Amino acid sequence: MSKSLTHRQFLQHVAQTSDFPLMVEVTGAEGLYIYDRSGKKYLDLIAGIGVSSLGHRHPAVISAIKNQLDAHLHVMVFGEFIQTPQVALAQALSKTLPESLNCTYFVNSGSEAVEGALKLAKRYTGRANFISCIDSYHGSTHGALSASGNESLKQNFRPLLSGFRHIPFGDLTSLDLIDSETAAVIIETVQGEAGVQVASKKYFEALSTKCKSAGVLLILDEIQCGFGRTGKFWAFEHYNIKPDILLAAKGMGGGMPIGCFISSSTIMGTLKSNPILGHITTFGGHPITAVASLATLETILSEDLLAQVEAKATLFKTLLQHDKIKSIRNLGLLMAVEFESYEVLKPIIDRALTLGLITDWFLFCNNSMRIAPPLTITNEEINLACQILLESIETA
Repeated sequence: MSKSLTHRQFLQHVAQTSDFPLMVEVTGAEGLYIYDRSGKKYLDLIAGIGVSSLGHRHPAVISAIKNQLDAHLHVMVFGEFIQTPQVALAQALSKTLPESLNCTYFVNSGSEAVEGALKLAKRYTGRANFISCIDSYHGSTHGALSASGNESLKQNFRPLLSGFRHIPFGDLTSLDLIDSETAAVIIETVQGEAGVQVASKKYFEALSTKCKSAGVLLILDEIQCGFGRTGKFWAFEHYNIKPDILLAAKGMGGGMPIGCFISSSTIMGTLKSNPILGHITTFGGHPITAVASLATLETILSEDLLAQVEAKATLFKTLLQHDKIKSIRNLGLLMAVEFESYEVLKPIIDRALTLGLITDWFLFCNNSMRIAPPLTITNEEINLACQILLESIETA
């Protein structure tokens, strides 16, 4: 097929982030499927990298957006005017959380949530040092990149922020590095870009205890693993702990750009003075994204999607049996299918795309395939996806 004008303009005018973009020219999306210019449909097995947790254009999300369009769009920077969409979402979030996590600051993305949380931890504790994990991923802005723990992503952007130390994820002995000069530990509850690495309950309980004893804030990054992805609304519910600051984004918006950091009103209150307006955002909590997020939250709970996650993950693992698959790691529907090498995996991903299925690998684990479908995926769609994947493995 000849290249379209849009195809050529994309390459000419839109900034590229690699030399090999997928080049699917999207004309529509609905449910589990994305459609291209030729009418071909693709089963989206990664939900836009964990974003479209209800699938594409879920009716509840679309209805909420349309209703809000008739009321107002942006009216004032966050935190100045009382806007019902923000208030309703903040209240709904608080109902899913421990009582201490009762105050939400809305932003536009996961990276922004990280940046705000780092500032908040510094401001509240009066300390400047942080601990995060090797092979963690917290975003691409300077502070978030400083917290991230893979040098290949960082080395050509140094100098970054000072004061960060990186420890092995899940290693109990490294927790001794948390001390009275540490402002916070920032850690993914499940390491995503490291290829779905899951730590033990014992580890998280020890981490929480150590932070409390040293007066250190615990920041849990659930940008990828929150909002039902693991079968609990929040992944930390698996571990009998609670954070001092919680981060969310991606699946929070039902396809719209939104993020937040959540803490207690006491901790969050330090941003109000010395200096006044200690953290500000123009578009955070935009009314359109807020109503989309609230509709997403309410749908996850009302349709009982959390209770279905584990069975769907088990079905994936049951069906994906092949000699080339070394292992499958998961917590709920955040899954990593491991192959021998990137050289084995990449042709499989490419072949799947030609057969109408979208998947991916992980930034810091390029021998593992990402599977993170919309939570609304049906058993029939799982069967179809696995058939395509197995055919891709055979024919790549």
